[in-house]
Amino acid sequence: MGLKNTILLSLFFVALVAKKGLAAQHVVGGSQGWEQSTDLNSWASSQKFKVGDQLVFKYSSMHSVVELPNESAFKNCDLGSALDTKKGGNDVVKLNKAGTRYFACGTLGHCDGGMKVKITTVAAGSNTASSPASSSSSDDDDSSSDASTTTSTTTISAASANFNSFNSFVAMTAVSALVLVYVF
Repeated sequence: MGLKNTILLSLFFVALVAKKGLAAQHVVGGSQGWEQSTDLNSWASSQKFKVGDQLVFKYSSMHSVVELPNESAFKNCDLGSALDTKKGGNDVVKLNKAGTRYFACGTLGHCDGGMKVKITTVAAGSNTASSPASSSSSDDDDSSSDASTTTSTTTISAASANFNSFNSFVAMTAVSALVLVYVF
């Protein structure tokens, strides 16, 4: 009976490590970081954000990160309605649920100059990004469609496909091992 318990405990830890390994860290703005010169809309549309992933904002002391409550505040750069403000220069934001979140620089004029990004997070098992209409929260003040802020659906990258295959492999291995433990 001791061997079975050891095997089950080992499988539990493997499953935890596999799940942790599937979460991604996205450095906002890529190699340029959270900067005025970064094309944040292009960067965001090239990413796939899943529940459990993290956003990493890297920036100098002349910037900050302000999370805005809705699309209207985002479009109008209404920094007075901020949900949260970060000023550390290397801030991590966990994407803990599906939906859309809005971030802007809190330095005067930077948001109006385009230093803002809209992040749409999908459920961890999802294969494609959801459309903006299906992922917008009920507290959005402005339901009109604006082509400049509409997030396009992205396709799965090769890396995402590999992660999904790895996840399936780990799950199948765990199930097979459990069957063997209980049979023998």
